[in-house]
Amino acid sequence: MPDFKISSSLEGHGDDVRAVAFPNPNVVLSASRDATVRLWKLISSPPPAYDYTITAHGQAFINSLAYLPPSSEYPEGLILSGGQDTIIEARQPGKTTDDNADAMLLGHAHNICALDVSPDGQWIVSGSWDSTARLWKVGKWEADVVLDGHEASVWAVLAYDKDTIITGCADQMIRVFNTSGTLLGSVKNSNDVVRALCKVPASNPTGAQFASASNDGVIRLYTLKGDLVASLHGHESFVYSLAALPSGELVSSGEDRTVRVWNGTQCVQTITHPAISVWSVAACQQNGDIVTGASDRITRVFSRSPERHAAPEVIQHFDDAVKGSSIPAEQVGKVNKEQLPGPEFLQQKSGTKEGQVQMIRETDGSVTAHTWSSATQEWIAVGTVVESAGSSGRKTEYLGQDYDYVFDVDIEDGKPPLKLPYNVSQNPYEAANKFIGDNELPVSYLDQVANFITQNTQGATLGQSQAPAGADPWGTDRRYRPGDNETAEDAPPPAPEPRAQVLPQKTYLSIRSANIKVITKKVQELNEKVLAEAGKDVALDPTEVDAVIALCNQLESSQKLADSPVVESGVPLIYRIATSWPVANRLPGLDLLRLLAAAAPFTASNEYSGDNLVSGIIASGVFEAPLHVNNAMLTVRMLANLFETEAGQALAINTFDQIMSGVKSALANSAEAPNRNLIIAVTTLHINFAVYITSGGRAQTPESAERGLVLLEELAKTVSGENDSEAVYRGLVALGTLVKSLGEEVKSAAKEIYEINAVLTRVSGSGPGKEPRVKGIIGEIQQALQ
Repeated sequence: MPDFKISSSLEGHGDDVRAVAFPNPNVVLSASRDATVRLWKLISSPPPAYDYTITAHGQAFINSLAYLPPSSEYPEGLILSGGQDTIIEARQPGKTTDDNADAMLLGHAHNICALDVSPDGQWIVSGSWDSTARLWKVGKWEADVVLDGHEASVWAVLAYDKDTIITGCADQMIRVFNTSGTLLGSVKNSNDVVRALCKVPASNPTGAQFASASNDGVIRLYTLKGDLVASLHGHESFVYSLAALPSGELVSSGEDRTVRVWNGTQCVQTITHPAISVWSVAACQQNGDIVTGASDRITRVFSRSPERHAAPEVIQHFDDAVKGSSIPAEQVGKVNKEQLPGPEFLQQKSGTKEGQVQMIRETDGSVTAHTWSSATQEWIAVGTVVESAGSSGRKTEYLGQDYDYVFDVDIEDGKPPLKLPYNVSQNPYEAANKFIGDNELPVSYLDQVANFITQNTQGATLGQSQAPAGADPWGTDRRYRPGDNETAEDAPPPAPEPRAQVLPQKTYLSIRSANIKVITKKVQELNEKVLAEAGKDVALDPTEVDAVIALCNQLESSQKLADSPVVESGVPLIYRIATSWPVANRLPGLDLLRLLAAAAPFTASNEYSGDNLVSGIIASGVFEAPLHVNNAMLTVRMLANLFETEAGQALAINTFDQIMSGVKSALANSAEAPNRNLIIAVTTLHINFAVYITSGGRAQTPESAERGLVLLEELAKTVSGENDSEAVYRGLVALGTLVKSLGEEVKSAAKEIYEINAVLTRVSGSGPGKEPRVKGIIGEIQQALQ
């Protein structure tokens, strides 16, 4: 069999793609933590091109997906989805999010994590964190049978045939039921959680009838009687999903970033993804293509047929993304760099099996990972091993394994605390679920434990909310990710409930998420580098380093800082880092200024090199070509954060023209390689300017109208030329706030000079324009323009 190659990368989701389905060669379905289900329709080929519609939009993560084939009642079939809101929604593919669902299946008490449809299309089976599986008759839409007896979350369900259901559970058991709910048999799968099930085709040479996968990374093949036929070894972490190909082969995906294709008991191909987790894989039974959903928010189609391969540049882009991706050190275990072979190994030694991983110590001291391809007989680079964001650099051992954190959790007075181990490459909910299972705690504790992890790791996650390419200011060989994880403070104005009005926006948005310990450590590391390369005139002396550390400690302990000797002595030093150090080393200084802009009332009064903060930073060339995009992005985030204090607001508005000119230059200088984080930071800043000039009695002043027109011009350009839904949404919120609040002069200019109605029409026909929240904002702006 030829190898699978990328056929298409389907981008549009705003968060992890948790579930996928491939009902026919022309349609792909995906469900995401962004609370949407999307239908991707093939619109042209070759090379394959898809366009999507949003078929469902909820208020919480959507984690499971299935497709009910067409019937006389539902000629297009039904898309079934479920997730955190505990409801299974059944919806015809042709319906929009404005239409009512065909059915809402109510009964589960917790997250719905698994769905499957019987081969005859007569019933649906679901699995949930509430420790039950449920069978639902199509058309009746009520829980016909509850499959009890599970002692933990039911992670996997399989509608094996018209009379048989198989479940996989976090209690490490596989259970076989009939459709009346009678338990026919069970088998202990392993000493770990069962995560996935699939039916094994009769043509599979092992003779097995179904397969299971678990957190131990092993795929096991069974008969219906529970006899273990074979075990497939190759994955290096959790296996999340299984599917069967029409050829009789199996395909799997997991936490080790790979999809693996299995012929019998042999892995015949490994497809590494530029993501942390490949959450789901599904196969098209008509043509044998596969689709995957991953933590990098992308749905990908792969094919063995050359006529369905992507254009060469798309294939190259995928290969380059894999090669350039970062691999958390936790995924590869303890690595002794000194004992690793050098790059010459890749030319001198062949691998022994498909998917074999080899670590290489590069000449610059970094560690890269390579996998062996049996088909091409070569080592393929799949990324660089990096330490975790938020890690202190020291590991804590627990039960023979190293962790970034091991927390003491008090569950009951008078009893010793329980140990909660966590690595930042993990999903907090996965770690919380394992902790609950290991300690036999009520599943109702799940959200509390997950939130505890998030709060106590200061939002430092490498895994499930990983930013897209270009978001990591330190590239692939550093672990520090300044402000990468957006908190509620940084979230956009909430998407409206039906008929709710969002405009005008009345509150400022700030971007304050950070791990200050990591920033502090990075200042110290880079200072040593600057001292060695640029000399003591540029670097900080030991006393100055101590002053910066003292300010960082104070910033970590308080969201708001009063004037103090620590602030007075530390801020000019941080400014010096941000403006005088070599450009590539300025990130931690700029990141600290971003945090200080929201925390300290120093911004308007202090002078830096004879100028104020904003003028000084802009004069340092941060927005000029050649643009260091992450320096520019952090600077714009700092400018947005100024609106958290009255002094900052005054500074921002007094330097309005400078700021707008600088931001315009930054966008122009990044035009050839647009950066999502920079554009979102810019639209956040524009929101804050719009809120300022339309509030506090300023809306009717000539100055506000003049500044509003400047903002309108830039927002019209940004919204028209942008495809990222978050940037478009924020830009529309800023634009709509201005149109709705600044009076007839600005409204007329919006219609006649900047042709905002035409801009809104273009957005409506784009990908972001299909999202309900974007539709809602467009409707409000159109109404305001009337």
